[in-house]
Amino acid sequence: MRAVQYDRFGLPDVLRINEVPTPDPGPGEVLVDVHAASVDASETVLRSGKLRRVIRAGLPRGTGSDFVGRVTAVGSGVQTWHAGDAVWGLMPHLTFGSIADYVSVPEQRLARAPKNLDFLEAAALPVSGTTVLTALTDKAHLAEGERLLVRGAAGAVGNVAVQLGKALGAHVTALAGARNLDWVGELGADVVLDYRTTRPEDLGRFDVILDVAGTGLGAFRRRLTRQGRLVALAFDPDRIILSMISMGWWGAVSPRRNKLFSNNPSADRLAELTRSVEAGSIRPMVDTVFAMTDVAEAHRRLEAGGVRGKFVIDMQRA
Repeated sequence: MRAVQYDRFGLPDVLRINEVPTPDPGPGEVLVDVHAASVDASETVLRSGKLRRVIRAGLPRGTGSDFVGRVTAVGSGVQTWHAGDAVWGLMPHLTFGSIADYVSVPEQRLARAPKNLDFLEAAALPVSGTTVLTALTDKAHLAEGERLLVRGAAGAVGNVAVQLGKALGAHVTALAGARNLDWVGELGADVVLDYRTTRPEDLGRFDVILDVAGTGLGAFRRRLTRQGRLVALAFDPDRIILSMISMGWWGAVSPRRNKLFSNNPSADRLAELTRSVEAGSIRPMVDTVFAMTDVAEAHRRLEAGGVRGKFVIDMQRA
């Protein structure tokens, strides 16, 4: 089968389509014929080597965290899934390789794909959707009537946060680039501001801040109400290690106000995402669909910024 991999760190050109053995599902595992997968911003950081001192997985390394497709085979002990089932899911925590023709994953990493989405639309949501559900419900406990600020509101995670924040009854303020202001407003944000021209001190107070930018967190932390919570989902791209240390310190000394987590959703959380999508609380935002052969271009464009929602890889496209 085909799989996108890289055998050295560097620019997007290190990505290659390699022929590798099709995996066999072991006990408790499910083999999925992948129809589509998404390109996540964290993948560009890993591919560049900025985290090689933190994540020491060997090379060659696959890329891609989530996927949507159909079950083709199951390992021993699997009762939930059967050949032909339409599913979506994530790779095991801190592993990658979903941009491939097939993946074999534990059955707990899967849920039924939403019936109201096609596979290309659905591929935009497993990682970003479960991340936002965990951030706003489990970590921040966002309540109806509270004020939510979303930084990076046009991106893969930010756009979902705007939607879910409104569905939970919050007043949503969104920061995004100038060309995306109207688009983010259409997602349901009550106030949309240009992040380039809006200073933190110009903003009011917020009960919850969801940050997908990673920079200037001190200034935004001061925008919290007395009982406010900041959920940080990104590191400063220019100072990743220092940013990780700083965020870890804040999380340790003030865990009530500073929420950190590494997204590792359960099967129940994935099933909750399916229900939220089918209920209309969350809808996918696909910027561009690429063929597998164009995955390097997807990485280049993602690093350039300005993405609305998610880039999706169509494994069925030649």
